[in-house]
Amino acid sequence: MIKFTPSDKKDTRSGFGAGLHELGKQNPNVVALCADLTGSLKMDAFKKDFPDRFYQTGIAEANMMGIAAGLTIGGKIPFTGTFANFSTGRVYDQIRQSIAYSEKNVKICASHAGLTLGEDGATHQILEDIGMMKMLPGMTVIVPCDYHQTKQATIALGSHKGPAYLRFGRPVWPIFTEGRKFEIGKIDTMIEGSDVSILACGHLVWLAIEAEAILAEKGIHAEVINLHTIKPLDAQGILNSVKKTGCVVTCEEHQINGGMGDAIAQLLSRELPTPLEMVAVNDTFGESGKPTDLLKKYGLSSDAIVTAAEKAIKRK
Repeated sequence: MIKFTPSDKKDTRSGFGAGLHELGKQNPNVVALCADLTGSLKMDAFKKDFPDRFYQTGIAEANMMGIAAGLTIGGKIPFTGTFANFSTGRVYDQIRQSIAYSEKNVKICASHAGLTLGEDGATHQILEDIGMMKMLPGMTVIVPCDYHQTKQATIALGSHKGPAYLRFGRPVWPIFTEGRKFEIGKIDTMIEGSDVSILACGHLVWLAIEAEAILAEKGIHAEVINLHTIKPLDAQGILNSVKKTGCVVTCEEHQINGGMGDAIAQLLSRELPTPLEMVAVNDTFGESGKPTDLLKKYGLSSDAIVTAAEKAIKRK
């Protein structure tokens, strides 16, 4: 039996739009910039109610990052919005030089990330962005799992100091974190268990919850952790879980190289060598297709998480 009942289904990008609009009401220093994708990023409400704080930069993402960096000098808190591929790969130099190196208080908000972008295909389905952004010194990296948590994360970034990357997506997805506390840099243990720690971020948190139900039917008690903050990593929270279970599965909609799984592997290799299995895209680009079909084809499914968990347990 699945231990969470979704209250509804909604895309995580709408959570960003709702959170940004709420921030606009709370803080007059919050400004928003968009690279010709206002509707796709759900920034319409902010634009309508705060037109003097909304900047449409057009299809000029590098320029948008430079403008955002400049706005911070006057005390503004800029939230940039475009697709994840354009938020990172296209503008990495500008982010590195003008935002990260200069420690500017810019919030880089990226939609349509990963395979679940779906039909737009490999050119837009960036699967390297978590790695790219977490390698930048001082960059906070957050990957929320549903509409509600994306809204919470957006609002939390309004008072967070320093550069940050917020990654979310397009598909309609279960909402299941209502009533749960969100804190940047702290894990959220969704389900407690003793046999294996399943650490997931983004859309794969729900698939990890589904996998836990399958494992429970087999007599395996999995601990499911929502690792929404990839950086800074909640090292103590992760280690406390792994000390109890003795093995780990990481789950992410990202390349197996350089992402969340690598961050966990580094932590465990230093502090607590532990059997570890990774559920991620295995060194390949995506393709055009329906989001759920692509997740299954590329090994990012609840069944794949179950198989990885059983393999990790055997290695203990």
